Amino acid sequence: MFRATGARRGTVIYLHGSSDNRASGLYVAERYTARGFDVLLYDSRAHGESDGDSCTYGYYEKEDLRRAIDGIQIKPVMVIGVSLGGAVALQSAALDRRIATVVAVATFSDLRTVATERAPSFASNRNIEDAFRLAETTAHFRVDAVSPVAIAKDISVPVLLIHGQNDRETPPEHSQRVFAALRGPKRLILVPGAGHDDALRADAWIAIDEWLDSAAASTVH
Repeated sequence: MFRATGARRGTVIYLHGSSDNRASGLYVAERYTARGFDVLLYDSRAHGESDGDSCTYGYYEKEDLRRAIDGIQIKPVMVIGVSLGGAVALQSAALDRRIATVVAVATFSDLRTVATERAPSFASNRNIEDAFRLAETTAHFRVDAVSPVAIAKDISVPVLLIHGQNDRETPPEHSQRVFAALRGPKRLILVPGAGHDDALRADAWIAIDEWLDSAAASTVH
């Protein structure tokens, strides 16, 4: 946990992407502690120094985030998630009312779609289904239960979605589908020329600053 400088206005939790770790959030900690927020960074399961052999893309990671929030004292709680982390943040916000707002960067709309899109061109439908079944058996979860777009209707807090227009790993249609399904306050920013890993440019950070400031001001402590 990184402590805010000056008066404490809330807590920001940063959730990293797949094949990454909490160190990618050091800039988030630097930026938002200076703006009055405590910042929590942690390694997702099966990443960095965390336990676990398998990533379940939010199926169990929701519970990990819930336990992290259990230890937070300074409210409101705001979550910034990138890629995998964005999908976890969205799934969690539908279930945990302690989350005051979400910023999801380059999220996927549902695991089945994004995994199918990323499958090698030579993989048949049977190959893909076999891979899904193996993942479910190994990690003890259900692929079709991992779906930010399906659960978006249950999110009532404000959600800011950011996605690179040229993202080839997770096309921007994923965030667009989630945006269409959300029923609460929402904003979608498509970053021109940005891919999967570089959507967080200067203008995007300014938008995030404003989004978190608004959440902090409107939340009753």
